[in-house]
Amino acid sequence: MSGTLYLCGTPIGNLEDISYRVIELLKTVDMIAAEDTRHTLHLLNHFEIHKPLTSYHEHNKQAKGLQLIEKLQQGSNIALVTDAGMPGISDPGADLVKLCYKNDIVVTVVPGASACIIALVLSGLDTRRFVFEGFLPADKKERRMVLQSLSKEHRTMLLYEAPHRLLHTLQELSETLGEDRIAVTMRELTKKYEQRKKDTLKGHIAYYTECTPKGEFVIAIEGLSFAQQKKDEQQNYQLISIEQHM
Repeated sequence: MSGTLYLCGTPIGNLEDISYRVIELLKTVDMIAAEDTRHTLHLLNHFEIHKPLTSYHEHNKQAKGLQLIEKLQQGSNIALVTDAGMPGISDPGADLVKLCYKNDIVVTVVPGASACIIALVLSGLDTRRFVFEGFLPADKKERRMVLQSLSKEHRTMLLYEAPHRLLHTLQELSETLGEDRIAVTMRELTKKYEQRKKDTLKGHIAYYTECTPKGEFVIAIEGLSFAQQKKDEQQNYQLISIEQHM
């Protein structure tokens, strides 16, 4: 019989946030596939887990994915972990899952922390309905299309961003969604110096222009209110009417 691929959630900051079930699972599998083996080795050493470790990341996913499938078909049980959080969220774990299903290999999840969910409940914004965009596309045309779609989004929006791109992304969001849109930036989640800052996009831009961003960020953005949408539509209608009568 084929083995099983276990998607294991790991801490996003505080190592003690790992579940007892994940620790026990990592001790029993035949192999652990990790986004960054050096990062994962630190976690494994902390909990005295000694198992074969192999890399699986964006740059080797095609060749390594096939190798892992072969081992699973031979009966090996493999745990997949990312640097932080749940595999498959903004990382190539999703590609391995698809490959497993294509080859009739069992996949299951051993839950753990997820930065987007932690940030959502920490943000203080509406949690009833939300949309997760991850990292915005690098392609300029695609990025512009995504930002335009977000400008009409009523749900709370969640984005990931690296520190060196944070200010540029905030500026793009301000231009597309409006500088007065409320947003919450969060960094160092679950760590000692966890930071949450709520402000308008304009306020965030002013702050991070003066204070260099450090650490990985999650940005939560307030959705467009129906009242604001109605107001914008009325203003557009008035502009069209004026232009038609000029």
